[in-house]
Amino acid sequence: MSMATRKGAQPPAPHGADSHDVIRVHGARENNLKDVSIEIPKRRLTVFTGVSGSGKSSLVFNTIAAESQRLINETYSTFVQGFMPTLARPEVDVLEGLTTVITVDQQRIGADPRSTVGTATDANAMLRILFSRLGKPHIGPPSAYSFNTASVRASGGITVERGAAKTKTVKATFQRTGGMCTRCEGRGSVTDIDLTQLYDDSKSLSEGAFTIPGWKSDSQWTVQLYAQSGFVDPDKPIRKYTKKELRDFLYGEPTKIKVNGINLTYEGLIPKIQKSFLSKDKESMQPHIRAFVERAVTFTACPECDGTRLSEGARSSKIKRISIADACSMEIRDLAEWVRGLKEPSVAPLLDALQRTLDSFVEIGLGYLSLDRPAGTLSGGEAQRVKMIRHLGSSLTDVTYVFDEPTIGLHPHDIQRMNDLLLRLRDKGNTVLVVEHKPEAIAIADHVVDLGPGAGTGGGTVCFEGTVEGLRAGDTITGRHLDDRASLKETVRTADGALKIRGAKANNLRNVDVDIPLGALVVITGVAGSGKSSLVHGSIPAGETVVSVDQTPIRGSRRSNPATYTGLLDPIRKAFAKENGVKSALFSANSEGACPTCNGAGVIYTDLAMMAGVATPCEDCEGKRFQAEVLEYRLGGRDISEVLAMSVTEAEDFFGEGEAKTPAAHKILERLSDVGLGYLTLGQPLTTLSGGERQRLKLATHMGDKGGVYILDEPTTGLHLADVEQLLGLLDRLVDSGKSVIVIEHHQAVMAHADWIIDLGPGAGHDGGKVVFEGTPAKLVADRSTLTGEHLAAYVGG
Repeated sequence: MSMATRKGAQPPAPHGADSHDVIRVHGARENNLKDVSIEIPKRRLTVFTGVSGSGKSSLVFNTIAAESQRLINETYSTFVQGFMPTLARPEVDVLEGLTTVITVDQQRIGADPRSTVGTATDANAMLRILFSRLGKPHIGPPSAYSFNTASVRASGGITVERGAAKTKTVKATFQRTGGMCTRCEGRGSVTDIDLTQLYDDSKSLSEGAFTIPGWKSDSQWTVQLYAQSGFVDPDKPIRKYTKKELRDFLYGEPTKIKVNGINLTYEGLIPKIQKSFLSKDKESMQPHIRAFVERAVTFTACPECDGTRLSEGARSSKIKRISIADACSMEIRDLAEWVRGLKEPSVAPLLDALQRTLDSFVEIGLGYLSLDRPAGTLSGGEAQRVKMIRHLGSSLTDVTYVFDEPTIGLHPHDIQRMNDLLLRLRDKGNTVLVVEHKPEAIAIADHVVDLGPGAGTGGGTVCFEGTVEGLRAGDTITGRHLDDRASLKETVRTADGALKIRGAKANNLRNVDVDIPLGALVVITGVAGSGKSSLVHGSIPAGETVVSVDQTPIRGSRRSNPATYTGLLDPIRKAFAKENGVKSALFSANSEGACPTCNGAGVIYTDLAMMAGVATPCEDCEGKRFQAEVLEYRLGGRDISEVLAMSVTEAEDFFGEGEAKTPAAHKILERLSDVGLGYLTLGQPLTTLSGGERQRLKLATHMGDKGGVYILDEPTTGLHLADVEQLLGLLDRLVDSGKSVIVIEHHQAVMAHADWIIDLGPGAGHDGGKVVFEGTPAKLVADRSTLTGEHLAAYVGG
């Protein structure tokens, strides 16, 4: 009998290494966190909940994940650290028990025109090697199949220096075969300028033929340049120009000429427009100029490569009658089957790796994508799931995975699949931290941390820690709303017209004919990849009547804030200027009123090379961003920096009545309150806003537009259960004010609240693209004929 089994023997003492079973956070103060201290169990699935802006991301991403990444970076040599992003230590007293963190967030994959799903993952690289080994005819190394690599040839003399003054010139040649299409340079599309948007050809230049913004007929220098160039007759209508005149007018080479005794350079209209408009960032343009550029520039598939981005040589090399262009345009689930059929021992390890990657796409519910899909067209949810692919087959354990709302963009039918993946990662011995709002995803948690109770300054504390059952019984906002179920509306609105879509074929749509009712709340549903965005964004003609609020990120630096983005600062500056009898530019921290020491940033950034840069509040303005004399001017007893420190709710009262009454500012603030952003401060940098907050900020800015049709793309993104109700009230108010609202949405509460539902499917990719149901939510629930119908029926019934 061994010692261990003998009666009365003591069990072995626990090993010291097994005692570190929690991640301990003590005194976290990042952003709005108020000295948060919690313990998170390791090797468990912990879900962080709370209203939008309550501090979930500040705790999970800006504290735990950021510190783990910083500590990992510090293990490299200072030389290597010099090439890495510098990270500051988060505001926290103690962080213990951290493990390596892998962050899978919703940041869009770069929208570079050369980036595709294939290049963003390793799938394209593996396909290129496969074709370079097995493709017939053989055209070269893997670079010959890459649309990002141009063919290069060079020859000449190179000087080789050996020893003291022994130089020798050697003739050398260099050649690299690339797969880039020479016409479109690997972009797949070529730009064309629509001449009808530049001028009215029935008029002459002196009659004001130009329709380009800012080009007035006689006073503008540029117009004078063309009229007095001598290349064209300014009094002849453009349509009557000879071939030579038209060529000089549109494509003339830069030429020095004299206009009214001043030396100027004349060049054709097309290169002139390309330099003055098309080479600039569209987002930084004024709205009317951006609208002109969008009208004038048309993108068409490259005629030489037929949109495949690849050279003729790369398209001619095939394996089993399939070229690399054909492989990339297949749906990934079909490509996976094709790869499975290739049996070639010489490349067996490569085929195995490629097979695993493609199968991961299918398993995660992205089998409907193709590898040539531009990465910039993926939704936030799709981008997040593409990033998950490289982690699915990983052999690493004891890693902390951090997910930011992984159910975004997922139909209720797909949420179960995502839950299974999260549980699988946990069961391999990993710690999984998830920021989430959906009850179906909260339900699988081993541990829940609920932050709040409110948003912004009203949040930042831990309201509850424990099990899902404990949360349900607890008296927190999340606990009270966890079992909320919206009911179907008693009566639905009747349409007062229809938006007719005929023969829609964008992406996977199959010749869809559908009438979208106007004057009602219409919800477009269907599983991810069924064709919802293609139908709405690709088929509804964009015009002045259509206002689209999608999930593309807001462009804005750390100087941008809600006041500048919404245009709220203009009426505030004017009110200050009028009250004090000074210029309005003084009240802009980006203009004349800026503190000269920090240039209006409020903080001084010190770059410490490979160590984390330090931002210290400016000593001169004490972080207020303005010169001292500007702060002496007041409106309603407050200076401009005090106004920018107000929350939206506070500012709404301030500008609504009394001395500071400013109707133009009050109207914008009301809209910000309406979309549930009352807690934001006017001067808060846009870079600190969450994805859901940014979309609602966009919605607030567009609510004043004249458009009659509003298109919203998943407006419940990042919204807490309690805030969905407020959003539904806002949508109702928009419809009641005479607007038509079309919402692409997966949230059952929004479906139940609709007047009309259009359901696309039945599946994703080539299994979708058809309208499988159109009618009222009550009829969809009664029929249960589609996946959406089944889930909606279970939701309103349960």
